[in-house]
Amino acid sequence: MPATDQTGESQRTLAAGKERPVGNEQPVGWDVELARAIDHTLLKPDATADRIEGLCQEAVRYGFHAVCVNSFWVPLAADLLKGTPVKVAAVVGFPLGASLTAVKAAEAREAVTAGATELDMVLNVGALKSGRRDAVLQDIRAVVEAADGALVKVIIETGLLTHEEKINACRLAVDAGAHFVKTSTGFGPGGATVEDVALMRKTVGPDVGVKASGGIRDAKAARDMLAAGANRLGTSSGIAIVAGQAAGTAGGAYGAY
Repeated sequence: MPATDQTGESQRTLAAGKERPVGNEQPVGWDVELARAIDHTLLKPDATADRIEGLCQEAVRYGFHAVCVNSFWVPLAADLLKGTPVKVAAVVGFPLGASLTAVKAAEAREAVTAGATELDMVLNVGALKSGRRDAVLQDIRAVVEAADGALVKVIIETGLLTHEEKINACRLAVDAGAHFVKTSTGFGPGGATVEDVALMRKTVGPDVGVKASGGIRDAKAARDMLAAGANRLGTSSGIAIVAGQAAGTAGGAYGAY
């Protein structure tokens, strides 16, 4: 069995790169523009190294913007994707957002050091709902500072928020210097909706990104999110989406995100 510590993982990655190179052959009939908006995602707790490798291979083959993985898998993904245009995004404080701010900042810093160029952090929902705006602001700002220039997306978990809380969450993310706001973890109640994406876009304006994630499983849903104002999509159904098929029929299904 391969080693599972970070040092062993790096050694395993080099071997994997020789035995299972990330392919660059382009599939026929896929939607290039949709692909460029997709963060190909695998955040399931039982994700294995082989599945991370498969995720990276698919991301290059289909031209996805990034892979989105838990921070433990960043070194492996970064090694596999070296020299390709595909970015590595790591989640921070995932999926609850209730970690200590210092812990989130440390995770962000370590993920960037390991090769992540984008971070998807979970907002502290409980603090927001308690009216502790300063704590939420400081939490996001600490991650932005620890990211040291890496792009930061703030997951506000829309399914847990009221209309006003969604607006407040977006404004706090912008004030803290985040680059994107994002709808959902995919592990909470509900997922992305056109209405929420439109509200988020209206709130943050044209200069901050909006990422729709959670429950996007076909091309129509993906295009609806983009039309509503999203400029990035988080999904484990990217292959089905760009191939114009129903999720689960085109391979590469990595969970319900």
